[in-house]
Amino acid sequence: MIKTVFLLVCLIILYGCKTAPAPPEVRETELQEHDIWRAGAEIYAPEEYKNYKTALRNSKDHLIEINKKFVWFRNYEPAQKEFRDILTNGSELLKKIEEQKQIKSAAIISQIAFFQSRIETLKKLTSFINEGRLSRRQLTTAELLLSEVQRLNERGQYIDAEKKLKLIPVYTASATEAMAPVLNRYADRSQIAKWRTWVNETIEASREKGIYSIFVSKIDRKLILYKNGSPYKTYSIGLGKNGFHDKLHAGDLATPEGKYQIIKKQPRSRYYKALLINYPNEDDRRQFARAKKSGLISASIGIGGLIEIHGGGKEGMTYGCIAMENNQLNELYNLVDVGTPVTIVGAIDYENIISSAMKDL
Repeated sequence: MIKTVFLLVCLIILYGCKTAPAPPEVRETELQEHDIWRAGAEIYAPEEYKNYKTALRNSKDHLIEINKKFVWFRNYEPAQKEFRDILTNGSELLKKIEEQKQIKSAAIISQIAFFQSRIETLKKLTSFINEGRLSRRQLTTAELLLSEVQRLNERGQYIDAEKKLKLIPVYTASATEAMAPVLNRYADRSQIAKWRTWVNETIEASREKGIYSIFVSKIDRKLILYKNGSPYKTYSIGLGKNGFHDKLHAGDLATPEGKYQIIKKQPRSRYYKALLINYPNEDDRRQFARAKKSGLISASIGIGGLIEIHGGGKEGMTYGCIAMENNQLNELYNLVDVGTPVTIVGAIDYENIISSAMKDL
């Protein structure tokens, strides 16, 4: 009898202290928690993730308290319900994380499209104006960054993609700033109005005096020969290396702007034939003097000269002159005389290629 009681007591102690298998939901939540962490819950849903972990920790503590009881007194149903609720909340959390990722990805794609358009516009401007060398370097860096952003977005590395995106405006702004001295002139309506006045005066003089006159549009890269106030011939031209700037001093590689005239016809030139114009005129000298007085130009630099309309090909880069194909220069050379008015301007259209493109920036 004593042995039987002793055996029964031992069995009670043995099975009463034995740990029962945990509900299957416990293992499922462990796997789910890992998935949620890997999905980036701390980044995309930090508050919800914090609540999820708190609920999971409380449920695990509850399970520990249950396991401390004798097997006969353990009731896992409340714990199972808690873990099932956690699994449901975890599924909703994963869904929210995925939605947040899709929102971020869509925003990144939108930004990529925006910067692609901006870079293309700036590239168009840099290819249009010779002065875009510095800007092109900045834009190349911006394009490389944009390609990296695209790759990161495709890999789901949205946070890293956003960090790279923040760098791109630095380079596009730098590219725009480098071109600003040129671009702003072609969007300045008062500047264009002045150019239009010069051209109208030149055309009117051609009409009144019954003579040829020459009008050069930098933005169109065209030279138009007027006869008796009407367009007679149109030629494509090349400009100085910094041709879209107004010439200010010797060596700036810019093409001058203003009202000039042919002062010499040169039948033999380094560039086939040439028509020499009277740069610098009085306006140029006054502008040069103001620039020197304000310190924009070194005291050792001269105003320059020897600006020509010459041959050699319109694709050749000049030092500030206006270049034409030899056969066309020859035709122009034979039509005009010394004294023929030559007006050089940036543009005469308020809505020109540059001003229109700048609206997209």
